Amino acid sequence: MTETAIMDAGAPQPHVMVLPFPAQGHVIPLMELSHRLADYGFKIDFVNTEFNHGRILKSMQNKGGIPEGIHMLSIPDGMDPADDHTDIGKLVGGLPAAMLSPLEEIIKTKKIKWVIADVSMSWALKLTNTVGVRIALFLTYSASVFALRMKLPKLIEDGIIDESGNVKMHKMIQLSPPIDSTEIPWVSLGSTAERRRVNIRNVINTNQLMGLADVVICNTFREVETEALALLPDALPIGPLVAPVSKLTGNFWSEDQTCLTWLDKQAPGTVIYVAFGSSTVFDATRFQELADGLVLSGRPFLWVVRPNFTKEIKEEWFNQFKQRVAGKGLVVTWAPQQRVLSHRAVACFMTHCGWNSTMEGVLHGVPFLCCPYFSDQFCNQSYVCNVWKTGLKLCANEQGVVTKEEIKDKVVQLLGAEDIKERAIMWKNKACASIGEGGSSHQNLLKLVKLLQEG
Repeated sequence: MTETAIMDAGAPQPHVMVLPFPAQGHVIPLMELSHRLADYGFKIDFVNTEFNHGRILKSMQNKGGIPEGIHMLSIPDGMDPADDHTDIGKLVGGLPAAMLSPLEEIIKTKKIKWVIADVSMSWALKLTNTVGVRIALFLTYSASVFALRMKLPKLIEDGIIDESGNVKMHKMIQLSPPIDSTEIPWVSLGSTAERRRVNIRNVINTNQLMGLADVVICNTFREVETEALALLPDALPIGPLVAPVSKLTGNFWSEDQTCLTWLDKQAPGTVIYVAFGSSTVFDATRFQELADGLVLSGRPFLWVVRPNFTKEIKEEWFNQFKQRVAGKGLVVTWAPQQRVLSHRAVACFMTHCGWNSTMEGVLHGVPFLCCPYFSDQFCNQSYVCNVWKTGLKLCANEQGVVTKEEIKDKVVQLLGAEDIKERAIMWKNKACASIGEGGSSHQNLLKLVKLLQEG
């Protein structure tokens, strides 16, 4: 099967709906996939919640508008305007009731045959029975975490965790990568036992719907998750997904392009890039230790501090900090991450280990400093530090704080570790080969295109 053959087939391209969970790390990879499908002539209806729809349109003002082939739609998320839309527990609970009926109407009106649904929106699999649509399930986390998700009832049955996510037995879960029971994603996903119980019950209930999916798509590649993908023999790994530089990326905040000019002025392989995604929140102590640690490292740094990253730091203190480090460090609200990671000046990536960030770091051959916050990020850290061996873990003290001294020491250790740098380049080469013509992910993308063409 060749790419040219698919593009010249002459068959009418189906109308595909893409449905991400309303969080930044879910919207971005599905937008990247939408671009790839639009390149093959597919018509894409990209469905966001009304809350996120406005944020994306505002952030894309410098991107030249919505690309041809992608139609942006919005549906209410069931929350009141005054509600905290970052409250994942509350958001998850209301989405099915708020969105299923409008989705059914859109599908029937537009005669849509396929929906590519985020695995975190797997209640959408019910659409196969109500409107006869076919579903491609998209994993916004690793194949390993999906395999762990399917084992969640067994973990409860074996007494490792209870139905509220409380850890009852400390042991290593033997998957690839091995993970400590205290770091199972659903243990940290929810601020209260009741929230965790609701999340876990939702996962177990929707696990029973997985057989309704026609195909499972993964933002990963065969070589980097060989063992986990062996547990999912019918899955199509098509990653790492990459957004076109000049096109809509689905960001909730506007990218600060001036950081690229700043990077151009730095020496090769010297800059620490620091970004903790869209959900991580630091208290004042953690924030100040991180700030002081970056200064103490003696290295130039580019630090992404989005507006809701911390609420405990006084603006006056932070402005003084930015003035103090001017010339040596740059702080921005949001960055064009893939362009930053591919820049020659970047030496390493201090990250929360979200799956998107992890795949982007792998693709660009950048060593990691790992500081996971919650959910699957601990699994991803285990991949980085224990399996691929392309980074180091930042260890917190007894109070749960990564100290400035720990940051300085790990920066020195990482940037002096030639073996880690060599492995990072090795995985970069494998990732690039996978998405290049004839690579494993490229071939799987062509299989997906053919499947979607069947209608």
